[in-house]
Amino acid sequence: MFDFGQRLRELREQRHLSQEAMGKIIGRSKPVVSSYENNLKLPSLDVLINIAALYNVSLDYLVGFEKKEMVSVDGLTESQKGIVDTILFEFHDTKQAAVGFSERQQAIMSALMKEFSKKK
Repeated sequence: MFDFGQRLRELREQRHLSQEAMGKIIGRSKPVVSSYENNLKLPSLDVLINIAALYNVSLDYLVGFEKKEMVSVDGLTESQKGIVDTILFEFHDTKQAAVGFSERQQAIMSALMKEFSKKK
């Protein structure tokens, strides 16, 4: 059975945050955060969204529907977002088992080199 409070505690401890520090970030008090972690109280949707954003996880992961973390693309350009999307697709493509780079992988490497060579 899924334990929301345990997942929340693990996320908080992985980021080395106290309950008080987490509470300040999400706009709740330390006792409220403690009640979430002890499964005495469930956060509202807006608080769940803030928690998911704080820990860079999906709402599904946070509430136990999915065990995948999400990749934040905040602050990236559209070109950079496209590169991230392509890389994620490439890692999930189970058909790729050839030795060396495929044409698609070569295109990814080229795009990465161009992006990192841009002057900031």
